[in-house]
Amino acid sequence: MPSDLVIVYHRQPYEEVVKDGQTVFHENKSPNGIVPTLKSFFGNVDKGAWIAWKEAKDPANPDFQRTVEIDDSFGRYSVSRLPLTPEQISSFYHVTSKEAFWPILHSFKEKYNYDPVDWPTFREVNWAFAEAAAAEASDGAMVWVHDYNLWLVPGYLRQLRPDLRISFYHHTPFPAADMFNVLPWRREIVESLLASDIVGFHIPRYAANFVSVARSLFDVNVSKREQVAPELISDGTALVERSIPTEIEHRGRHIAVSASPVGVDVDYIGERADSRETEKKVDVIRRELGDSRLILSVSRTDYTKGGIDQLLAYERLLERRPELHGKIRLMHVSVSANRSMTAYESIQNEIEQAAGRINGRYGSFEWQPLALISTAVPFKHLVAYYRAADIAWITPLADGMNLVAKEYVASRTDLDGILVLSEFAGAAVEMSSAVITNPFSTRSMDSAIDQALAMVPAERQERMKALRSTISKYDLRAWAREQQRLFDEVRGPEKSRSAA
Repeated sequence: MPSDLVIVYHRQPYEEVVKDGQTVFHENKSPNGIVPTLKSFFGNVDKGAWIAWKEAKDPANPDFQRTVEIDDSFGRYSVSRLPLTPEQISSFYHVTSKEAFWPILHSFKEKYNYDPVDWPTFREVNWAFAEAAAAEASDGAMVWVHDYNLWLVPGYLRQLRPDLRISFYHHTPFPAADMFNVLPWRREIVESLLASDIVGFHIPRYAANFVSVARSLFDVNVSKREQVAPELISDGTALVERSIPTEIEHRGRHIAVSASPVGVDVDYIGERADSRETEKKVDVIRRELGDSRLILSVSRTDYTKGGIDQLLAYERLLERRPELHGKIRLMHVSVSANRSMTAYESIQNEIEQAAGRINGRYGSFEWQPLALISTAVPFKHLVAYYRAADIAWITPLADGMNLVAKEYVASRTDLDGILVLSEFAGAAVEMSSAVITNPFSTRSMDSAIDQALAMVPAERQERMKALRSTISKYDLRAWAREQQRLFDEVRGPEKSRSAA
């Protein structure tokens, strides 16, 4: 049966485990996160499908299960699994996406590596995704494509199935034209995105940058512009835009451009934070801390996350404020990404060296100033640390959104805690009540952590109330409603509005 909604995303929408020699598909352990939210859209259609990849040493193996029928709490839907060889995955994802695209998207031109890119393989994999989506989709169906590693899918889909409605959502930053146009494949990428009916981003700045890039490469007109909602304007921060192009015209077609920040499941996190299990864990953490205050930092190991800069700021804090020795602890969670990639291995080594130096320089038998954790922390334990932490220190150098900041606030049902947030995280445009800092400035980083440590309870409570109000308004459900509104408004290409 053809599908009314096809979601194209590189990850499979479940956890695949082998139990007693049999492959079993489990629902994601936590309902918090983007994958469960995407699956919730299947409840709005008669039939849904999901396109993902699965590693296969031999794609021609007749035993490879290309289609899986799933029946879970979100309903029945099919998953088409594209068999990619380890070589294809390495080329398409680890090299082209992570070594060429990722640094440009985050404006780290010096990290950009063009030489090993195998563009034909990237095209081949994107074509396979497009073919699979085209085969699954019913007449006039909505196909929802996710993220930069599938940039070419909209263009291929438009060739294969001009009847489809196509939406593309970008989960990373989108840079200005002078940065994006470093990519030698820029015209092919942007032309593909312009084949969509909807192109979505987290915040207005990224949407504006995309339109600027498109206009630098093609004849694109802005046919509609709107003022940005006041709650998405954090005055003085780096990523603020006051108006946004919401519709552009290219070759007689009108394309909706949206800015809608992904949120978190505030209700679920709040229930987890208030649970008896979490309370017990928090009590244990606080007993271990004694009189020390806990500063918590959570991110992946990546040069965009600013882990080294943050550790240097912590080292400066201990150096210039000896009265804090024995009174504070930093729990720095930096989850290792892919150590086989040279850039990530180098960052992880630097973080480990800095952590060792700080503990060696300031630690004692009675007090260890820093705990470095390089493995993933189960979400239920993470919520307990969110509740126990006096300060969440989230200071990426560039970040599309940053859901850790929102998870921390959602966990603080006690209306306590302080969020120190980089102005270069997309979340900063919403979360103006955080202590906003510039991670490129040592003075700004130092003053922000000093401000957080000195903040009185009344101000902490006032700021946390405001932050919780914001993340409740822009939670995952609000994001889902906005995507559905866009789906409902868009018309198929055959019914496209005439050019102005």
